[in-house]
Amino acid sequence: MPDAAVAEVATVPLPPPAVAGLVNVTPPAVAGLVICDLGRMRYADAFALQQDYVARRKRGEIGDHLLFVEHPHVITMGRNSHMENVLASPEVLARTGIEFQETDRGGDVTYHGPGQLVGYPILDLREWKRDVLAYVRGIEQVLIDTLAAFQVEADRVAGATGVWTSKGKVAAIGVHISRWVTSHGFALNVTTDLNYFRYIVPCGLAKPVTSLEALGVKASRQEVQQILARNFSRVFGRQMVP
Repeated sequence: MPDAAVAEVATVPLPPPAVAGLVNVTPPAVAGLVICDLGRMRYADAFALQQDYVARRKRGEIGDHLLFVEHPHVITMGRNSHMENVLASPEVLARTGIEFQETDRGGDVTYHGPGQLVGYPILDLREWKRDVLAYVRGIEQVLIDTLAAFQVEADRVAGATGVWTSKGKVAAIGVHISRWVTSHGFALNVTTDLNYFRYIVPCGLAKPVTSLEALGVKASRQEVQQILARNFSRVFGRQMVP
């Protein structure tokens, strides 16, 4: 599969339940998923780390990974970005302490910063399904199920990748796939300072953004991360590995 930067997509069916009553049948081994919490890391450093993991995954040197990270203030431009969606000059961004990075993910401009839970899955989709749209829908489902655990009702919006609540967009998604190995992923606003979004048109859509904190949820990034990791493992049929 050629490299692809993706943003939109259709439902992800879960694996069928095991059939009861079969004799002398050994179930297939469940693939592992290594969960890594990188803490706070500059975007450029996390991008370089992803590239290293992707190369090693393609060579079969490592298994699937889910990398969690929190970035310092940064605005990133995807392959489909439009500069007019950055509403501040480079000088203003620099004075505000916001870095600017171009990247190879799909989607338009987005913001990352403290209080945001960012996830970068490094998966070989040949070992799940060779379906890019199903993969993006799967990530959306992981986020929707995680929000439900905190009594937040969220859903998809037609024509707009990500996860939305009645108060606005709470999670952005932008992925890159090369030879069926994924990188980049999602950003969920937990206690994010939403004022920083005023410097951009998030994902090119003039729609409000929100966070779990703004929705009245008192949960730490770590608490949300633990539930999200479990949901990710379930939706993608993986066994979590510390």
